[in-house]
Amino acid sequence: MKTKNIPEAHQDAFKTGFAEGFLKAQALTQKTNDSLRRTRLILFILLLLGIYGLLKNPFLSVRFRTTTGLDSAVDPVQMKNVTFEHVKGVEEAKQELQEVVEFLKNPQKFTVLGGKLPKGILLVGPPGTGKTLLARAVAGEADVPFYYASGSEFDEMFVGVGASRIRNLFREAKANAPCVIFIDELDSVGGKRIESPMHPYSRQTINQLLAEMDGFKPNEGVIIIGATNFPEALDNALIRPGRFDMQVTVPRPDVKGRTEILKWYLNKIKFDQSIDPEIIARGTVGFSGAELENLVNQAALKAAVDGKEMVTMKELEFSKDKILMGPERRSVEIDNKNKTITAYHESGHAIIAYYTKDAMPINKATIMPRGPTLGHVSLLPENDRWNETRSQLLAQMDVSMGGRVAEELIFGTDHITTGASSDFDNATKIAKRMVTKFGMSEKLGVMTYSDTGKLSPETQSAIEQEIRILLRDSYERAKHILKTHAKEHKNLAEALLTYETLDAKEIQIVLEGKNHQWKLN
Repeated sequence: MKTKNIPEAHQDAFKTGFAEGFLKAQALTQKTNDSLRRTRLILFILLLLGIYGLLKNPFLSVRFRTTTGLDSAVDPVQMKNVTFEHVKGVEEAKQELQEVVEFLKNPQKFTVLGGKLPKGILLVGPPGTGKTLLARAVAGEADVPFYYASGSEFDEMFVGVGASRIRNLFREAKANAPCVIFIDELDSVGGKRIESPMHPYSRQTINQLLAEMDGFKPNEGVIIIGATNFPEALDNALIRPGRFDMQVTVPRPDVKGRTEILKWYLNKIKFDQSIDPEIIARGTVGFSGAELENLVNQAALKAAVDGKEMVTMKELEFSKDKILMGPERRSVEIDNKNKTITAYHESGHAIIAYYTKDAMPINKATIMPRGPTLGHVSLLPENDRWNETRSQLLAQMDVSMGGRVAEELIFGTDHITTGASSDFDNATKIAKRMVTKFGMSEKLGVMTYSDTGKLSPETQSAIEQEIRILLRDSYERAKHILKTHAKEHKNLAEALLTYETLDAKEIQIVLEGKNHQWKLN
């Protein structure tokens, strides 16, 4: 330290002050370091206390243990309020599962002859058909505990979690036998085992599932029910006899089943007793039980919005049309010219359907825009068609042609529109299937053609020629009918322009030439 610029009289005082300041700074630094050490110690203690508290908390500890694969609490549910009476539209599946109920209630009845109870039942069917409800009903009928698990819940990001959960699930079930284990979305956990860098440990879960099913003692009283809508994805080792012994198909309901389902859900709401559920059932081909429940619920909501005291046929028809064709687009402004074209187009479809022998009966015709369409004619089959005749297929093609033929006859070939594109697509698909799959071509015979792209040019040309002939003949048949019934066609189009929507009875009144100055509700 340089002090030559400081007077000699002050140098001693300066040195003394510097020394005192340095010592105080050292003491302050030491205190700061001690304070930091104490803070770190306190934070560390708080962290340990926090971890201890998390482990002691019942809810959080279960979540933590489950996530890390150390534990997985499984709680059974009693299904006393769910029986086969709650399951509608799948009678064959109920009958097959009734045997399982007997196994659970009285196993000695089946083992006295030396037989073994089934370990697993596989429910196969499209979504919404009642597979989960059937499994619950089995447990409810037998009055045994019900363990529910979704296949997608078994695997997570941690290695071994899936296998651990499988072990815990089966351990709990064995301790509470007789019981039912239900694994929904079985294909999520029981899919085919493959070598994949994306899921290198996925095989551990299914291997554990296979091991647990093999580990059952004969007649132990634990029934495993799996559900899937993609059985092709299941591992062959899982669905062999000795694991999933039974396979029960749960299909979409037929018209009788749909009627029962509609009655079941209608009884849960206030509805007009004059409603005929069978009419709605006939118009909802391919609907699952879940979709029918949604239809009834949509009708109830519509009735509530309109201030009705009960659901009527009008609300059910409205909700059915909304599901099938999309919501009404009343805000769309369509000029009179396009509205007139649409009325004659849809009337053309209706006329062909009405006067063609094997066409399906008309349910409704409308020029109210719905979804992507400006109008629609809905047909109502009298019953589900398990097979279709050549005449019925040709009738479907003729009805599809009716819209374009009507435009041509009324407005001329220069004023036909693009509105028939989907009609032509439907007719072409029918004609193609008739020629290549159904053996309904006189020229090509009963041979099928699955992959037309691999056929010789000559064969492809012959197929296309046969399709063109079918389409051309269909167009000519439709033209003949519309020319023959030109007056009825005009009357029906004018009625649609006046009322926008006509049901089957109203269409019949118009076509029979009766006075149709009614007021639609």
